[in-house]
Amino acid sequence: MASSSTADAQDTSYVKMDKEADATLIGKHCQLEYCNQLDFLPFFCQSCKKTFCLDHRTETAHKCANAGAWAERRRQAQLMKPSAGEGKRMSDFVSQKPCAAADCKTVVGTSLVPGVHCASCNRDYCLKHRLKEEHDCKNKIPVGARPAQFDVAEQTRSAFAKLKAWGAAKREIAGRALPKAKPTSASARIVAVNNLKKTAKGDAKLPPEKRVYLYVEAEAETTTAKNYKGEFFYSKDWVIGRVLDAAARSLQIENINNQSSDERDKLRVFHVEGGRVLEFNEKVGSALVSGNTIVLLRGVGPPPDLIEL
Repeated sequence: MASSSTADAQDTSYVKMDKEADATLIGKHCQLEYCNQLDFLPFFCQSCKKTFCLDHRTETAHKCANAGAWAERRRQAQLMKPSAGEGKRMSDFVSQKPCAAADCKTVVGTSLVPGVHCASCNRDYCLKHRLKEEHDCKNKIPVGARPAQFDVAEQTRSAFAKLKAWGAAKREIAGRALPKAKPTSASARIVAVNNLKKTAKGDAKLPPEKRVYLYVEAEAETTTAKNYKGEFFYSKDWVIGRVLDAAARSLQIENINNQSSDERDKLRVFHVEGGRVLEFNEKVGSALVSGNTIVLLRGVGPPPDLIEL
């Protein structure tokens, strides 16, 4: 008996009979009356269960006595399969709440009226009051924000007072004669940088376009070298902390930043032109330019947090 595929796995009413699956199949005669052609690759009709040749394989061609039976079986089989959403129920995860505007009674978060969240005051509003001007956003305290313990003016005055006190204290503690900034005119800077490039030392493998040429100095009492200043170049992709380590090695300065938590023992990088202490994580390319001067100072500490919330 010739083998055939299952009905629900086919897209046509006929299937090609498999000669390899049935060793006894050496061809069959078409069962259409008046045809009877011997076909070595016959087709099996899944509706009337008869065998036909290529020309009469369709239900229409052989005027199938049970036309549509295979399609009905397939449809019934598909209906018996569970649907993708069977046994599941959609749930509404939208939180319904009244509009946060004082005189509005609209309920937002529904399928018809979506809520608009204001990131400034952390509230949800209807479409009418979604703009900041419409719900008086500037006069509202953000939901969840910690209440201010003093006004902005007092906070600003306190910040400036801290800054002045920090600057005065550092000048008094240091008592150090910091070097003056290099020439400020454009032509003088160009000449100074060109001369600096001829004498600066650094990694010869570093591409020229990546180099930042600097004057590096240190306090005489912090170094064991005879010369406490030098001219070096560093990569613009480095952070200030790495520059500090390299400069300390070059000038033979004891660097115990990774061993001590006391700020009095730590080295910091002071930018002469910028007039400030640089943070360890600042990029060289964003904080310094060729021709600048940096000084390694010990015990000056980082800039203070000016505003404490």
